[in-house]
Amino acid sequence: MLASILISAVAIYQYKEETKDYHEERLQRKEISVQTHIKRVLNSRQNTWEVKTENIPYIFKEEIYNIADIHKLTINLYDLEGGLLISSRAGLRPDDLNECLDAEILNALSNTAQHRFVDKLRENGETFQSSFTHITNNKSKVIAILNIPYLENDDFLSKELNEFLERISYAYLFVLLMAIGIAFLLSKYITKSLKTISDKINTTRLEKRNKRIEIDETSEEIFTLVNSYNSMIDELEESAVQLARSEREQAWREMAKQVAHEIKNPLTPMRLTVQSFQRKFNPEDENIHSKLDEYSKTLIQQIDTMSSIASAFSNFAKMPAQQNETLNVVNIVRLALDIFSEDYIFFTFEKEEIIAKFDRTQLIRVVTNLVKNGIQAMPENQTPKIVINVGTNNGEVVITVADNGSGVSEENKAKIFEPKFTTKTSGMGLGLAMVKNIVETYKGSITFVSEKDKGTTFKVTFPREQL
Repeated sequence: MLASILISAVAIYQYKEETKDYHEERLQRKEISVQTHIKRVLNSRQNTWEVKTENIPYIFKEEIYNIADIHKLTINLYDLEGGLLISSRAGLRPDDLNECLDAEILNALSNTAQHRFVDKLRENGETFQSSFTHITNNKSKVIAILNIPYLENDDFLSKELNEFLERISYAYLFVLLMAIGIAFLLSKYITKSLKTISDKINTTRLEKRNKRIEIDETSEEIFTLVNSYNSMIDELEESAVQLARSEREQAWREMAKQVAHEIKNPLTPMRLTVQSFQRKFNPEDENIHSKLDEYSKTLIQQIDTMSSIASAFSNFAKMPAQQNETLNVVNIVRLALDIFSEDYIFFTFEKEEIIAKFDRTQLIRVVTNLVKNGIQAMPENQTPKIVINVGTNNGEVVITVADNGSGVSEENKAKIFEPKFTTKTSGMGLGLAMVKNIVETYKGSITFVSEKDKGTTFKVTFPREQL
């Protein structure tokens, strides 16, 4: 195909160059023939007029039509000032007798060594050439300017080019089909022994039991490859079992460690409060009721903290159910932002209505977690700004949350979506992990870009229609 395109391009270029040369040489040949014919008329015995510019209209009064008819051209004769003397054009109007040549043409005829000028113009899809040369008498004195308009007729050459391109297209189509057929047969022959191995490799999965390959009567190379694959399957199955066991044990260890750590945090102030109350308890103290209320509030606050810890782990462990309700994403995001009263939170959207299928509660959870993350990333000595935008791209919904906070350091970028990772002094590091869990459940993705001390932009993308 590349060869056929290249040859066709070269052929078209060559055709244009040959056409250009053909028309230029043809016009020059016709010009020489007309000049010769005109000189014969001027020097013939039938001419009784003196050969000078003023007598040109009289000398060629009848002959100009004969010359034009013989050479199948239109002939115009001008004086040396550019004024029209006589023309073979039929139906010449009086206004045409007053037409003059441009100064550019007269200067070119006077200043060039060939005393020749060719003007080109394109009109109504056709190209015209118009040549101008000097007419001299027998003493080589210039007495007039010869003008020959010439129409470039490419019909015949275009027909030849189209026939050539058509023939070469058929030839290369035949060659292409032959190449495809031969390549198909050769590939089937060469890869026949590899087809079974390819099918098995394509169906190999870590999470399931894979079958070994059994092939009879094959070459030594294929037999070695099959044995290597079967050995890999055995090792893969054993590794998958060990990996699954190790991951489960590690997950439980980490989760237990995290839960224990988070529960210990509120237990310590609870224990200190109870001990303080025990040491300072005096039934006769007149402020005993206010102190009792203070101790009770402290205990209740810590109990609420433990409750929120339990809820957070419960929400993280629970996969969101796909409700697939049809909703306006713009309205839901606006609803999620209603709980924030900060005046530095700005909401923008591509259009008022962006319809998609998503769970309302989970979408609100995604937005609120990202906004909270942006708020918590704000340094105290900086004017905060958080911009939330909802838009679309190639049939997907795109939600971005950008802040001008402290950003994410390079060493923390790879850990930001890990369940127990956090850079804050409080919190359990589950917010972004939960957002990622929800978005990926809905066949979406979450990415972020961040620059240290300049801010972070999170981008959530999910399809409008769930598969």
